[in-house]
Parts: sequence; C-alpha cells; structure tokens
Amino acid sequence: MKKISKMGFITKSQLRLPERKPDSHKGDNGLVLSVAGSEDFAGAAALAGLAALRSGCDLVKVIAPEKVAWAINAYSPDLVTIKLKGKHFKASHFGIIEKSMEKFDVLLIGNGIGLKKDTMRFCKKTIKSIKKLKVIDADAIKSISMHDAENSIITPHSKELEHFLINSKIEKNIIKKVFLEKNFFFKAKLIKKTTQKFLNKNNVILLKGKVDVIISKDKIFYIRGGNAGMTKGGTGDVLAGLCAGFLAQSKDLLQSAINASYFNKKIGEILLKKKKGFTYLASDMVEEIKRL
Repeated sequence: MKKISKMGFITKSQLRLPERKPDSHKGDNGLVLSVAGSEDFAGAAALAGLAALRSGCDLVKVIAPEKVAWAINAYSPDLVTIKLKGKHFKASHFGIIEKSMEKFDVLLIGNGIGLKKDTMRFCKKTIKSIKKLKVIDADAIKSISMHDAENSIITPHSKELEHFLINSKIEKNIIKKVFLEKNFFFKAKLIKKTTQKFLNKNNVILLKGKVDVIISKDKIFYIRGGNAGMTKGGTGDVLAGLCAGFLAQSKDLLQSAINASYFNKKIGEILLKKKKGFTYLASDMVEEIKRL
C-alpha cells in the first residue's frame, strides 16, 4: 500500500485490486457463500450477492429460506441458491452451512437475516465455528460478541456497533463515551482501544458513516465521500457484498475493506450526479459497479 496522508484518509492511489491471471479457471478468482435473507428481507440477500459478483469473484452461492431463495432466482440468473425449509434460519441448519463452506473461500452472513431468537443462535454458532474468512453484516453483528469471531470483517453502523459492544460486556460508561464523542478521529481511537482483543484475532471493523472508519489491529483508515442518498435501505448490503467479493479474490481483510468502502462511496457520488438528486436505489448501485 502506498503512503497514506498523515490523517489516514484513503485516496484512489491506495487501492489495490485483486489480480486475475489470463489462464485462470472457474473458482480461481474466489467463491463466496452467502448466508442471508428472511421472508421480510429477500432483497438484501440478492443485493449483497450481486455486489460480490460485480467485484470480480467467480461465484456466489446464497443459502436462504426456500421462498427467499426462489425470489432470488427469479430476480437474477447469476446467483446460485440452496433452498432451506422454513421461513428463517435456525440452529439445525448449521450442518448445511458447515458442509457447504468446505468448497468456498469466504462466508458472507447477516444480510436480511432477521432477529428471530433461533436465527440469532444460528448466527452465533456459525460465526464461532467457521474458521475461514468471513464478512459479518447487519443483524448477524447483533448476535455476537468480541469473543465469537476471528478472520472477519464486520460492517456495522453505529447502532449495530453499540449492540456488539453491549454483547461483549463492555462497561456502559465506556460505550457512552464512545458514542458521545463527535470527533471521528477520537472516536476511532476509542473504538480501537475498546475492541483491541477482537482486532488481535485477525478482525477488521468497517464502521459505516458520513466518513467510513476502518480499524485493524495496528491501523486506522478513513474513507470520505458518498452522500445523504446512501441512507437508503440496501446500500449497506452492497458494501458487505463488495467486501466479500474482494476478500474471496485477495484473502486480504484490510485491503478488501478499504476497496469496498472506497468504491461504495464513489458509486453513490456518481449516481447522485446521474440521477440529479437522491432518487437512486441500492439496485442502481449494483449496476453501477461494472462501470468503475
């Protein structure tokens, strides 16, 4: 990675995209297994899966409740699905995930998965048990503590990070101090200090916001850009999918988080100009990835 500004802001010169060999075969450029969706949130799984594909990885397979999986198949022929019986994930589904992950490079979990108690238990068990590279997003973040994950990128917004810290039994006064801090440089340092044990287990935090903050074991980076149109539902799913797709190709947690954050914000900027306002959707963002 090239030299970064003293303030830690990432620019285009610090991006490092995965290399693709001319003679590569199917599967050489990364395979993502997405565990996502519930009957209330089928779109989240589709957006995340398509964003992962657009990043350049070879295959995304989505494991989802059967009605969700059929909806995904109807939406896009590019996403392969495994259809589970029932309306939501439950602990008994873990064996299917464990077996499927033998052939995949990255587990993407949480997009639209919901907050059913059985689903939360399933997420926690899956994240603790799967040792391969992971991207953990949305409600799956609310199911775990700092002790449950390794080799992961977690992609919380502020409220999801708060849940994560509460689950980790961080003292209330420390959590309050983190979220009352308005200066994002100081806030990032507080988060890093508070989550150091988690970061030491080869984890990266990508905190979404007006300025994205990326925190690793040793470093903190900041990504500026984007706009208020990115508060729309689904934009976070696109970000998580980009993280997973880049990670499947490069196996580099920190660089994948940087690439995903930078491109996600850049896409938002391009669409704001194209649509002449905040009318763009998360699905527009997926389509725009191919033009970057």
